[in-house]
Amino acid sequence: MTEQNMPKILTLMGPTASGKTALAIDLVQKHNCEIISVDSALIYRSMDIGTAKPSADELAAAPHRLIDIRDPAESYSAADFRNDALREIELILKAGKTPLLVGGTMMYFKALLEGLSPLPGADEAVRAQIATEAEQRGWLDMHDELKRLDPVSAERIHPNDPQRLIRALEVCRISGKSLTELSQIKSEPLPYDVVQFAISPKDRKVLHFSIEERFKLMLNQGFVDEVRALKERGDLNLTLPSMRCVGYRQCWQYLDGEYDYDTMVEKAIVATRQLAKRQLTWLRGWPELNWLESGVDSNLNTVLRHCR
Repeated sequence: MTEQNMPKILTLMGPTASGKTALAIDLVQKHNCEIISVDSALIYRSMDIGTAKPSADELAAAPHRLIDIRDPAESYSAADFRNDALREIELILKAGKTPLLVGGTMMYFKALLEGLSPLPGADEAVRAQIATEAEQRGWLDMHDELKRLDPVSAERIHPNDPQRLIRALEVCRISGKSLTELSQIKSEPLPYDVVQFAISPKDRKVLHFSIEERFKLMLNQGFVDEVRALKERGDLNLTLPSMRCVGYRQCWQYLDGEYDYDTMVEKAIVATRQLAKRQLTWLRGWPELNWLESGVDSNLNTVLRHCR
C-alpha cells in the first residue's frame, strides 16, 4: 500500500501548558477528528485537577479516548499504550473519522510510531533470585556474568547500578537472549500516513509563565484537597508512577510536612518547567514535525491545510 492510499492519522505533541487541548478541540469541530490522549497522567482516575484533565464541557465537545482507564494504584506501560492506541485508531477509522493523537508523553508517541522491542515482562521470582545471588557473590561478580552474556549492555551498565543490572540479567535468564539482541527487534511499522505537529511558544519565558499560572489555577480549584484524598486512601505511595506525576509528589511531601506551602508551590512549578524542558528536548530531535506557535490564530488553518 502506498502512502497516498494509507489511512491518515494526526499527532499533536508539545510541552505541558502549550495549548494542545484547545487546538485539538478546534480540530474535532472542523475536521471530523476524534481524540486519543497520549498522556501518562490522564490515564488515572481521581487525578483531575493536577493533570489538567479536560473539563466536562471540553469532553462533551470533544471526547478523549484513553483517559480515566487506570486506578492510581495500577501500572501502565508504553507497551500497554501502544496496544490500546492501535485498537482505538482502528475503531475511529472504521467510524469514518480521523484519529488525532494528542499529548506530551513522548515515550508513548515513540512506542506507537517506532514500535517496541519484544522484551519479556518483569518476573519477581527471577529478580529475587538474582538479588539473592548478588548478596552472596557481590555485584561485581554479577556484572562479570553480564559481560559473558551481553557484553554490549555490560559496557553501558555500571556495576553500581543494581536496578539496570538485574533487568539485563533477568532478560537473559527469561528469554535466553540478550537485552542487546532483543532491543534490535522492532514491531512492524504503522500502516498509516502519519501527519505530525508540535505546538509551543517560541519564547521559553512565555511557556514558563503559562506553567506558573496554570499551577496557581490548579491550587485555586482544590488541588491540595485532591492529593489529600488520594493520600488518605492508604494504598498509594510515592514509589507509584501515578504519585510521581509533577505536582502530586511535591504536594504529597507538603502534606507530609517535609516543607511549607510556598516551598511546595515553588518546587512544583520548577518540576513542571523541567518536564517541559525534557519534552522540548525530545521534540527538537523528532523527525518530520510541523511546528506551530502557541496562541497563533492561524494554527487551525495550518493544520487543516496539511491534512487536505
